[in-house]
Amino acid sequence: MPETATEKIVRKPAAESIIRAEKIEKYYAQPSQNRIQVISATDLEIVPGEILALLGPSGSGKSTMLRMLTGLSRPSAGQVYWHGQPIGDTEVNVSIVFQGFALFPWLTVLENVEAPLQARGVSAEERRQRSMRMLDTVGLDGFEAAYPKELSGGMRQRVGFARALVVEPEVLFMDEPFSALDVLTAENLRSELLELWANKTMPTQAVFLVTHNIEEAVLLADRIIVLGRNPGHIRTDFRVQIPQPRDRKSEPFTQLVDYIYKVLTQPDVPAPAPEPLAGSRVRDQRQMHYQMLPHARPGGIAGLLELLLDKGGRDDIYRLANDLAFEIDDLLPIVDAAQLLGFLTIEEGDAVITESGADFANSEILRQKELFRDAAVRNILLLRQIRRAVETKSDHTVPEEFFLDMLDEQFSEEETQRQMETAIAWGRYAELFDYDAGRRRFVLPDALEEEATAGEEAT
Repeated sequence: MPETATEKIVRKPAAESIIRAEKIEKYYAQPSQNRIQVISATDLEIVPGEILALLGPSGSGKSTMLRMLTGLSRPSAGQVYWHGQPIGDTEVNVSIVFQGFALFPWLTVLENVEAPLQARGVSAEERRQRSMRMLDTVGLDGFEAAYPKELSGGMRQRVGFARALVVEPEVLFMDEPFSALDVLTAENLRSELLELWANKTMPTQAVFLVTHNIEEAVLLADRIIVLGRNPGHIRTDFRVQIPQPRDRKSEPFTQLVDYIYKVLTQPDVPAPAPEPLAGSRVRDQRQMHYQMLPHARPGGIAGLLELLLDKGGRDDIYRLANDLAFEIDDLLPIVDAAQLLGFLTIEEGDAVITESGADFANSEILRQKELFRDAAVRNILLLRQIRRAVETKSDHTVPEEFFLDMLDEQFSEEETQRQMETAIAWGRYAELFDYDAGRRRFVLPDALEEEATAGEEAT
């Protein structure tokens, strides 16, 4: 995986669609002059900068829709356009990752990835360079000479991703790509797909995912379309208003899963767009999501709480500043930080220590770190997200740029950097995560130690 991100995980769609379907239908004529309608007249657009998930019950025409949008199958009526041109009259730059791995068993991993380039007449040297680069991107460096039978299911699907991406498709179509994998392997591949998308390492402008897994769609997609059946038709089409990374246990996530489940299981009930989700916002309305972290050090917070405890647990803020020979503007960030962590409250201009603040002030350093960690995870969204992200990732590392991209929607460039510096200082102190400055990545403390040990053993 790449070490830095250069694009925001949620990209703003351009005005022009890449693929536009107008009133497309699919039906099969019968000798009786009747016809079997598979998909009724449907309009659909795929635009740059989004992952679009298509959900629907069995028989709703999901895979049929995919084939029509890619040009593999002609609509019985209506038209599909590629950048405004009928799809049959222009060159279409798409790739498909299938549910089955669909690899050539007699070819090596490298030869499988090179196959579509060879079909396009790309020279042998360029084929090899591009294929090796893509294998490295999907984490298969070193397996070039292996045959498919020597690989696990997850590794074979990685080959499928590499083969689809090596031609640098403008739209990547995926037809149930994780359904043949075990739960853990599928989860790892989903996480890695999101990171490739966030870092713009994938040479593609849009992703179209066909799936029957509701949680998978909510986890990955920027936009979700749910089909009904008999015949296939769009029941609902909406944007997912939950920032990445998404927590399966959060209320907005579970609300959206429940909404989609009801749409799928109640085909005769109207399906309006989902109600605004509790605790969620689209990115340009997220100002309340990230608290402004006061630029205070944990040691300063501890010192203030000890001083307050010595004064009976309460004192006037201005008197505190005077006793410490501080300007009030120098003390306020420390007060604000302690308040944000729940260690003190402000009452009529007085700083009042809380029970947890008193516990923190009275504890030894290791216990203080533990209390700080609990308070940070409980009260500060950014630290909670970073910790959850490094715990969830298979390699327990996440690029700093991933979170900088989200912060800069709310803060200025300078303040975004300061917020990140404070978050790193607090996270390190609390041992929530460590920070690899050379690679600009967050890591679990144990992961960094193991990596260093492995490096020493290798030398």
